[in-house]
Amino acid sequence: MNITADIKPGPKPNKEDGTPDERRRVTPENQPKHPALKPHVHEPGKKK
Repeated sequence: MNITADIKPGPKPNKEDGTPDERRRVTPENQPKHPALKPHVHEPGKKK
C-alpha cells in the first residue's frame, strides 16, 4: 500500500536579489502579505 502526502504551499519564493518572483500570483485575501505580486482572480462561472 502506498501512502501519499499532500504538498503544503509555502511562502512565495524570492529572486536572488530578494525581490518577490513577479510571475507568481496571489489570492485577494493574501494580497496584504505580498503587495508586489499581481492578484489572481478566477472568472465567474469557471472552475479552478
